[in-house]
Amino acid sequence: MPVQLHQATQSEITFKGQVKGKSMSGIAALHSAISPDVQTAIPGLPHNIEAEQALLGALLVNNDVYDRVASLVNDTHFYDPVHGRIFDIAAQRIQKNALASPVTLKAFLEDDPGLAELGGPAYLARLAGAAISVFAARDYAQTIYDLAIRRELIAIGQEIAGKAARVEVSSEPKDQIVEAEQKLYQLGEQGSAETGFQSFLHAVTDAVNVANAAYQREGGMAGVSTGLDDMDKKLGGLHKSDLLILAGRPSMGKTSLATNIAYNIAKKYKKGLLPDGSEGAVEGGVVGFYSLEMSSEQLAARILSEASEVPSDQIRRGDMTEAEFRRFVEAAKRLESCPLFIDDTPALPISTLAARARRLKRTHGLDVLIVDYLQLVRGTGRSENRVNEISEITQGLKAIAKELEIPVIALSQLSRQVENREDKRPQLSDLRESGSIEQDADVVMFVFREEYYKEREKPGDHDIEAMMKWQETMERLHGKAEVVIGKQRHGPIGTIELSFEGRFTRFGNLVKSYQQNSGNDFN
Repeated sequence: MPVQLHQATQSEITFKGQVKGKSMSGIAALHSAISPDVQTAIPGLPHNIEAEQALLGALLVNNDVYDRVASLVNDTHFYDPVHGRIFDIAAQRIQKNALASPVTLKAFLEDDPGLAELGGPAYLARLAGAAISVFAARDYAQTIYDLAIRRELIAIGQEIAGKAARVEVSSEPKDQIVEAEQKLYQLGEQGSAETGFQSFLHAVTDAVNVANAAYQREGGMAGVSTGLDDMDKKLGGLHKSDLLILAGRPSMGKTSLATNIAYNIAKKYKKGLLPDGSEGAVEGGVVGFYSLEMSSEQLAARILSEASEVPSDQIRRGDMTEAEFRRFVEAAKRLESCPLFIDDTPALPISTLAARARRLKRTHGLDVLIVDYLQLVRGTGRSENRVNEISEITQGLKAIAKELEIPVIALSQLSRQVENREDKRPQLSDLRESGSIEQDADVVMFVFREEYYKEREKPGDHDIEAMMKWQETMERLHGKAEVVIGKQRHGPIGTIELSFEGRFTRFGNLVKSYQQNSGNDFN
């Protein structure tokens, strides 16, 4: 008998049929006619012919069954190819609001050689005649789907083994691992993103849960806190499934701000029970940081500079006092258990980036992903030009954000046209290959430090008046930075003022003039 992993019990199916004048159960009657290509299939492949026959019988009796199972199975999930063809033709007719019955399907399958081996159109009549229950159709469909996934797993395993056995220059083992992991993840997630229509009640419930989480925090924030108060107020924290672009010209502090946010989130990480009963981050989060420009050591040195308040150039030179070195070592010990994971592989393809993010999510958890920076990520190589490649990358990053349900922060360079304007504040049009970046992003932010440009406008010592005016301007701008929100899909745009300590490459909350005497600390 070619039935393995039999999941439908005899009591579940009460078929009745006639074969060769003998009375027997519907299962036995139908089982006597199984297509030869199934009979000669690879032994051990999991399948359940009875479940397929039961589902098709129910479908031919009552076409409404299709609506219950269409989101779960299609013709490719059937083990017997003939069953798959029957389901496909029936589905096409039902989608056209036409009747799918043994009589109407007969014309389309009359010349089918596979069906002829089963007894021709009479097999359709036996399928329909044996089905008396349509209520279990969803269960039959689930059984068929599960067994199809098992067969797919076996096929992937065989493909992996076959590729690994062939030694080819073009096929590196690392690439094979990434490809295999991607296929397995896609197989595991199959169907999870295909939720279809949801009731408004379901959507409203989710919205209320998010608002409740924000209310419970008493800060009006629904997302992950960046550790920067004004930014949190403007953005409401970092939200799940959002793609945030952080752009700026060189030396503006993009990487510094990104590392600051990463450190602030990771150091506050607390694990606990979420409102839905699952375990996860109740405060802070696990951060994944793709550093395509700097090495992991350089990035760690920056974070340690901020945490220990020892200038990064002194750390690099080893020019530290005993007290500074002690602070540096203590900061390193505090950060040992910090859930911040750095990947400094250069020129990562977007597919590999996604695969590694999935792996991190699966093994350690992942709450925020940062990519430094977008233009250093590679596409698939199939794009005709750079604009299309950037579009492919931004779409890939947005897909990662939605798939893993995490905020993704991607850093981006700005074009040189900023330097040609008198007002150096960046605009959306300054984004390199701006069309796709601007379109796919939920939030676009620009880092701007006017102090950087004014420093380079220092007048000569002979012009005392101009020098005094320049010094006044520098005093006003010293230690200040702006984050300009140029686009926010779910909130207002505007400017956020932050403090900037260049020695420690650290951004912080800026104390306003009206707060200076209120006892607030400078963070």
